[in-house]
Amino acid sequence: MTASAPQRPLAAYAAVTAAYWAFMLSDGALRMLVLLHFHILGFSPVQLAYLFLLYELAGIVTNLSAGWLAARFGLTRTLYAGLLLQIVALLAQTQLDPGWTVALSVVFVMAVQGLSGVAKDLAKMSSKSAVKLLAPAKGDGLFRWVAALTGSKNAVKGLGFLLGAVLLGTVGFSAAVLAMAVVLSVILGAVLWRMPPGLPGGRTGVRFREVFSTEVNINRLAVARVFLFGARDVWFVVGIPVYFYAVLSDGTPEGNRTAFFLIGSFMALWIILYGGIQAMAPRLMRAAARPAAELVGAARGLSAGLAVVPALLAAAVWFSAGPSAALTWLLVAGLLAFGGLFALNSALHSWLILAFSQGSRVTMDVGFYYMANAGGRLLGTLLSGLSFQLGGLALCLVVAAVMLVLSALAAARLDPAPLHN
Repeated sequence: MTASAPQRPLAAYAAVTAAYWAFMLSDGALRMLVLLHFHILGFSPVQLAYLFLLYELAGIVTNLSAGWLAARFGLTRTLYAGLLLQIVALLAQTQLDPGWTVALSVVFVMAVQGLSGVAKDLAKMSSKSAVKLLAPAKGDGLFRWVAALTGSKNAVKGLGFLLGAVLLGTVGFSAAVLAMAVVLSVILGAVLWRMPPGLPGGRTGVRFREVFSTEVNINRLAVARVFLFGARDVWFVVGIPVYFYAVLSDGTPEGNRTAFFLIGSFMALWIILYGGIQAMAPRLMRAAARPAAELVGAARGLSAGLAVVPALLAAAVWFSAGPSAALTWLLVAGLLAFGGLFALNSALHSWLILAFSQGSRVTMDVGFYYMANAGGRLLGTLLSGLSFQLGGLALCLVVAAVMLVLSALAAARLDPAPLHN
């Protein structure tokens, strides 16, 4: 794959961003629909975590192969494939039969979520790699463009969480996923029609083993990413939604709808805040006026500082007499603060992987890096259900703090010398 960019980079960037937005809106909505729908059906926290394990496991495999596929067949093809597979996954969800056994339902939903995980990582790798080739080469252009894409994507995904909760409480599970499949099909058609030409096509002779990075910084950043995202998902996937449901719902249909809306609103607010701060990260961190080496140093310190938040929240939960309004508000405020600091850390990582990558192999480096991201999410998802079942929300938060310390230790070994701005 060549590293040349289209003659209309802004138009190509807008088309890639629109496709990624549409995908992430459906992805966030589907996750909330599945989580709340099966919690109401009586699934345990560990069973709920199982529903998303193949989604994350598929991400590990997909990111490795997606980088090679994009290098071999071109970025636009992998982007379109991701959107198409998400449509298939949404349509498959409508075939879920309430009469099935719990075991069969878990296996079916795991498989469909695995397909959705493949779709997500094809779309993500394609979009992030395109930014490396489209962004201005001077100054903090790359940081600004990748932060804008990633931040806006997460804000849209946050709206998807709220959309999923609202749709579940109004039209029900099957109608909601069918409607999303129809809308995403329209978006795919529009992107196929309006995508400007010029993004790199594939090149022959690309070997699969090339996806494994030999760059020490990329490998260290991948390790830091594993523990950073594991620390988020260990409380985000199962712990907080199930805890809030226990606090907010009285078990009646009306109480369930209210709980759905409030949980969806919190999850949406968290993701939107996270996305907004990611988009502003270059300005908040004064990236244009700071040397790259200083920004690498900031990545080293943010994870360690972030670890303090879940540690303090875990102590508050542990020493409380039980769920209460005061504790709930403290959790909301603390986790929103966590989201802000997490966003800065994540934005730095997203810039660093592109800055450490060379244009000629960007899809493979990005694919390898997001394989690590998916590995962290897989680890966090599994530990979310297990930790909540063994020790409740307090244990979820303790595990998050430990993982953030490990992320900080990996980031501390990054060397700013080989940056490719």
